[in-house]
Amino acid sequence: MHDFVFSLMLLGALSSSGSTPFWAQSNQYGLMPERNGALGVMQAYKPFDESRDFQWRAGVSLAANYRPDDPLNPESSPLHPMVDELYASLRWKVLRMDLGMRHRDREFLGADPALGSLSVTEGHIVESNNARTMPGVNFSLEPLAVPFTGQHLLISGDWADYTTIDNRFVQGALVHRLRGYLRYDTRKHFYVQIGLDHYALWGGTPSDPRYIPVEVNLDNYFRICTGRSASAAGSKSDQMNCLGDHGGAEQLRMGWRADAWDLTFQLDKPYNDKSGMRFNNIPDGAYTLHWSLKDKDKWISDVLVEAHYTMWQSGTIHEKETDDEGRQLNWYDNKTLNIFGGDNYFTNGEYKSGWTHFGRMIGAPLFFTGTNSAGITSVRNNRYKAIHLGLSGKFFRKAPYRLMLTFSDNYGTYTSPYVKGATTWHSGWNWWEPNTLDKGLKQFSAGLTGYVPFVLGRGRLDVVYGLYADAGELLAKNFGATAGIRFTI
Repeated sequence: MHDFVFSLMLLGALSSSGSTPFWAQSNQYGLMPERNGALGVMQAYKPFDESRDFQWRAGVSLAANYRPDDPLNPESSPLHPMVDELYASLRWKVLRMDLGMRHRDREFLGADPALGSLSVTEGHIVESNNARTMPGVNFSLEPLAVPFTGQHLLISGDWADYTTIDNRFVQGALVHRLRGYLRYDTRKHFYVQIGLDHYALWGGTPSDPRYIPVEVNLDNYFRICTGRSASAAGSKSDQMNCLGDHGGAEQLRMGWRADAWDLTFQLDKPYNDKSGMRFNNIPDGAYTLHWSLKDKDKWISDVLVEAHYTMWQSGTIHEKETDDEGRQLNWYDNKTLNIFGGDNYFTNGEYKSGWTHFGRMIGAPLFFTGTNSAGITSVRNNRYKAIHLGLSGKFFRKAPYRLMLTFSDNYGTYTSPYVKGATTWHSGWNWWEPNTLDKGLKQFSAGLTGYVPFVLGRGRLDVVYGLYADAGELLAKNFGATAGIRFTI
């Protein structure tokens, strides 16, 4: 194995509309320029030494994009330097600690990990690599066999805390992350796994003084970690509900391992409150099926089909939770009260920037963001339907490629639809019934990316390329291309 890896990539981007197409900038760590321009990325890292019980790794990734024209901010500098990754990790057996800024590991990979995931969600609807990284600390338990189960039952998880560093409605908001997985593995062919991927936004300073800040102290941290409501010092909303902004996803994964191929099915179901966690929002979620050959040199080695549906959100009705005097109504005393609808994924009334970082959705990029009249960027589209196809392999068994084809129907949110007035909100519509009220904006996005490798002395030189297209009613009709070189040693 390599003790040290260094790489340098220089890339240019050009499009017919002036804006880089959807698949040119989505799930690219938030680094690609949003308009015609260029990107440079320099990486250096030392990976784990898997032969040892006690291991360490470290890495740094520095990037800069250049976009000469920005009509929304003509006085801004065309050069945008960024710290992409800066981290150090320690591992002892199945225990790991990551400190700093680091990309999340991608899943559902194709012929080469450098091409990224074939999935829109990259295996995690809550956190793909669509936005810039955050600094923080993550404690991980890698898969550990439960005693007395014959190594058939395994547990794993993460406990993490980060801080946002972008310009947002609540400046300096903190992020608590909790992930837990339980897996049953026959150790032959079949396995099944269930998991929870949770986040909570808390702390920070609201831009509007009318909002009560969440103080950063041990009491509030305990409330955040346990999903408890605020103390008397908190806002009325936080006293009625959980302190902070909570959301996440529940996951089911099943797989079959054959000698020559693997087949994986996954359901990733988002939630934004207790009704979603109680499965009131079924059938919402991302449904993924991935077929992968062990031989990655085939013309087609991986095929992924993915269906997204987030239209229901536990229903079209969410009644007022307080009486005329502002007292909270108790659902347990009056179960005719419907307080479970309109989950409004990845948004929040107090943490108005929602689950975004540097203006980009942290999770699946089909949750499009937008900026309102007050200048607040948040998730603008959380009701959509989509079908996605991902293919990967190697041209002539030498040059890895990835093809992404995505068809989506986008509706905005229940209360702020893309098509004004076209919404099922408060209509009583059920997801299994015909829907004649909602009207969405149809969109098609495609991307073909890859590289041609050349051996260059002790290193490797890759000629990287990308061809992209957007067509539809949400994004402007657009054709784009990227081209560049990547040197690795």
